[in-house]
Amino acid sequence: MTLDAFPWRRRLLLATALASLAGAPAWANTATAWPAKPVKVIVNFPPGGAADQIARAVAQPLQEALRQPVVVENRGGANGNVGGEAVARAPADGYTLLMSSGGMVSVNPHLYARMSFDPAKDLVPVAAAARVLVFLVAKPSLPPANVRDFIAYAKANPGKLSYASPGSGSSPHLAGEMFKSQAGLFALHVPYRGAAPALQDLLAGQVDYAFDPGIGLQQVRAGKLRLLAVGSPQRSPLFPDVPTLDEAGLRGFDADTVFGFYAPAGTPPEVVAQLNAQINRALALPAVKERIASLGGEAVPGTPAEFQQRAAADSQRFGALIRERRIAAD
Repeated sequence: MTLDAFPWRRRLLLATALASLAGAPAWANTATAWPAKPVKVIVNFPPGGAADQIARAVAQPLQEALRQPVVVENRGGANGNVGGEAVARAPADGYTLLMSSGGMVSVNPHLYARMSFDPAKDLVPVAAAARVLVFLVAKPSLPPANVRDFIAYAKANPGKLSYASPGSGSSPHLAGEMFKSQAGLFALHVPYRGAAPALQDLLAGQVDYAFDPGIGLQQVRAGKLRLLAVGSPQRSPLFPDVPTLDEAGLRGFDADTVFGFYAPAGTPPEVVAQLNAQINRALALPAVKERIASLGGEAVPGTPAEFQQRAAADSQRFGALIRERRIAAD
């Protein structure tokens, strides 16, 4: 006997199939067809900074892999919260991503008594992009020529020196406060709206030093800034002769952060997995690795879970510093 001999069975099977389709998640068809339109990457810091440069380095190969335009848009403000909220409130369909420093997720909840969104609940990690180092750089007119002499000079002149950062609570600001705490010195913090304007005023001599996230290394090579130390556990391959602050006596000094991509919570797991795979492939390309290395950073491909674990560890480390130094958002 064949199924055709029982027409009621065919009708039952058809009805069951239609019911299954009707009860499927709303994103089921979207996930299989994704991407069907341009993808937007919101950078939550101004143009010219490390997050912006990393996003644009990854966007081109990602666009080629997805066969859809990948548009980078800058929405700075509130130490990354403005752009972060824009992505948290966007449709969870894989067409809006966030490129951010790790600080928005691991630092901002410690800085702000209230946030308009919860990074841990309203965003999902997609892929880490780069471990970003910070470099202690100073204007060449200052007398100290090395990091030990610089620390001694700053301690002997409390309040005389000022340092720039991309904003209160940014990773360079936290590096500056970590430096002051461990070295036992006092210097004036001057916050800016992004790493690029902070660098401009350092080059103009308006401030004395900064913890630079890599965008000032070209100026170091040109002799316009003096590189004194690296704020990481290991020396930078770009400057193997420059000591770490740990080597200079500030034991355990580690101000590294991980920049990466996030999506709105609820984004289909299949889309997150595809984005993760394509971003990891982009990070393996020589041109992308070289661009990140030019900032003094290191490409760090990995899984979303690994990215989330690093953010949790950073949250504990920087949270303790914020409480100790009583750091608050502007």
